[in-house]
Amino acid sequence: MADRSRPTLGRRPLVGGDDDPEVFCADEQNDVAVDLDRWQRLAQDVLAAQGVRGGTELSVLFIGEDDIARLNAEHLGNEGPTDVLAFPLDVPVTVGARVGASKGPDSSPPDPGDQLVLLGDVVICPAVAQRQAPTHAGTVEDEIALLVVHGILHVLGADHDTPEATAAMRSRELELLESHHWGGPAPVGFRQDHS
Repeated sequence: MADRSRPTLGRRPLVGGDDDPEVFCADEQNDVAVDLDRWQRLAQDVLAAQGVRGGTELSVLFIGEDDIARLNAEHLGNEGPTDVLAFPLDVPVTVGARVGASKGPDSSPPDPGDQLVLLGDVVICPAVAQRQAPTHAGTVEDEIALLVVHGILHVLGADHDTPEATAAMRSRELELLESHHWGGPAPVGFRQDHS
């Protein structure tokens, strides 16, 4: 259960009805074995802990180095592969609307409970995560967990563009990992140098 009294980073919690947030995960790479169910559960737990509820949807995609390098160049102007990219959308769409349905004067307005908020996409490169894990989070699993949490916080509006924002984001990442990944304190050797 999410701690609703806990402030979120970046923006206030999203409400889109009574449904639980949906997380779609896909593994589109062959370099590192990925447990999609595990990362989907972590993403759902992080969304709940951040106060996200209702008709919301997030995608977590695992891709190869060439693909993430291309996205990194296209969207950020950076060369080479990176570990995680976040693409916030925050776009409400009406679900259940029929294509070609009448929008005339007799049609009723859309019900806010029928709105689905597309939060965005978190794109992770497991090969980069595997390479940096020994000097960063320690294990590949801890590295991927950190990247999932980091990416979701970015999708929800958090950033690390100032020292204060970096400290707040790192603190929240650690809290979320301790609550939803390790079930206790961070292991010895865990480093949170991602920025």
